[in-house]
Amino acid sequence: MTQPQFPGIRIDAAEIRIVHLPLLTPFVISTGTMTDKIFPLLTLRGDGLEGFGEGVMDILPDYLEETQAGSLAFLEQAILPQILGRSFASPAELAAILDPWRGHRMAKAMVEMAVWDMWAKALNIPLTAALGGTREAVEVGVSLGIADIPTTLERVATAVEGGYRRVKLKIRRGHDLELLAAVRNAFPTIKLTVDANTDYRLPDLPLLKTMDQFGLDYIEQPLAFDDIDDHSRIQRHLLTAICLDESIRSATDARKALVTEAARVINIKVGRVGGFGPARAIHDLCAAFDVPVWCGGMLESGIGRAHNIHLASLPNFSKPGDTSSASRYFKRDIVEQQLEAVGGLMPIPRHGPGLGVTLDRPYLDSVTSQRQDFRP
Repeated sequence: MTQPQFPGIRIDAAEIRIVHLPLLTPFVISTGTMTDKIFPLLTLRGDGLEGFGEGVMDILPDYLEETQAGSLAFLEQAILPQILGRSFASPAELAAILDPWRGHRMAKAMVEMAVWDMWAKALNIPLTAALGGTREAVEVGVSLGIADIPTTLERVATAVEGGYRRVKLKIRRGHDLELLAAVRNAFPTIKLTVDANTDYRLPDLPLLKTMDQFGLDYIEQPLAFDDIDDHSRIQRHLLTAICLDESIRSATDARKALVTEAARVINIKVGRVGGFGPARAIHDLCAAFDVPVWCGGMLESGIGRAHNIHLASLPNFSKPGDTSSASRYFKRDIVEQQLEAVGGLMPIPRHGPGLGVTLDRPYLDSVTSQRQDFRP
């Protein structure tokens, strides 16, 4: 008997909210300080289903060039009019709409991730299964913002006691070698990494070479956000692996970095690369080069965090990611489920198909500053 063909999903309406979540502790990196997580949340609706996508763009162009104002205008004027009232057999069909537009990868990711969520729900399967994940839980580490050495040592001790599989220290010029010496002296055996968030330059190579003595798993994005070539130059002189983050925004970028040996590890962020399709392409390319990847975080709420956890279930995510417990960042999250790591492992959310989490709608309403509805 011929099996009935999956009819796909129809998108009848969209909603965009601006959400303000206060952070428990200010998060400090080399480019600035964040005290609140302010983000757009997209909901797509159709056929009785909802799909959610969280934007990770900043209000101002801090992490990358994309901004919330530009992204929301792009969605409203260019993307939503092309998807509302239409049916899609799979998320892959979005490429014809998204790919012709330049940049705006974080905005594209919001839409693509929400469609993936809807599609998995229509199939009545968890998102991890739709993506090709192979794990029931993923290894996670912690990312510690810049602080004085005594505070940092306390935070590292708390992370180690919590069983986290990796500790990442945010560093910048002038806040690096002394910090590393203190942490390594106190915790000689932990898996330790550093993230410079682009603060160093080629003349800092001698300083970066000094970091080889601290047994780091990798040094993340030491040079400029748009520079692959100079990372290749310094990797030749370092024993420690370079991990690229901001520089990798597509599979093409990843290929150039791998071919030129600019990185021995790659951090994949779904929002940075434009969605699950590009993220999986980078994952597969790195696997072909036998280069490990891990899932980075952008202080996401439970929606973005759940998306990251599902992605990290793919097989080449072989290093601990940044999807640590939500309670480290927020007093209360916008989802009803507690996304909490146990012994350094974060379980795949499975409260229903798709993303596997449900919104705490009364609390979401209380932290929403703007809301806009869209129809065909």
